[in-house]
Amino acid sequence: ALRGDPPQSETEFVAPRGGFGYANELVEFIRQQFPAMGIAVGGYPETHQEAPSPEADLVNLKRKVDAGADAIITQLFFDNRDFFDFCDRCEQIGIHVPIVPGLLPITNGAQIQRLATLCGAKMPKTLVEQLHQHADDPQGQFNIGVEFATRQTSELLEAGVAGLHFYVLNKSEATDQVLRSVHWPR
Repeated sequence: ALRGDPPQSETEFVAPRGGFGYANELVEFIRQQFPAMGIAVGGYPETHQEAPSPEADLVNLKRKVDAGADAIITQLFFDNRDFFDFCDRCEQIGIHVPIVPGLLPITNGAQIQRLATLCGAKMPKTLVEQLHQHADDPQGQFNIGVEFATRQTSELLEAGVAGLHFYVLNKSEATDQVLRSVHWPR
């Protein structure tokens, strides 16, 4: 259950007439109308860009969970330490639902840097440098992305995450290679 982004021509989200202004309102509505439905909400390891602070962002996330969310799927991130810290902070304020990491295997360096900027995800300097070194080599960038996502996925699986959510952007080959590399069961 996501609130959604403002239209491209707008800078702020405005609830549609009769709609919901916040995701917790949508969660509450779904829980009341369809009590057996599973509900996942978005979480932000690096803090939602509209949040005034990381603490305020977590308070908002807790509202969504308290309204009836069963799980959290995170925005993409590239540093697992941000995810693990996020999980710890959630636990500290009483959020006790599964937290599923959102991962995006890189297939195009320029595209991912734009997307990371839009959603507030920090890319490690070494990764940016590697992608830049292969700016004219699409296959090289793809390989770097798969290798990075494989390491990231392996570490998360070893830590016992509740699951994995891959943002594939209609390009599943990289995710397929990552899952094969970590020997994901078929």
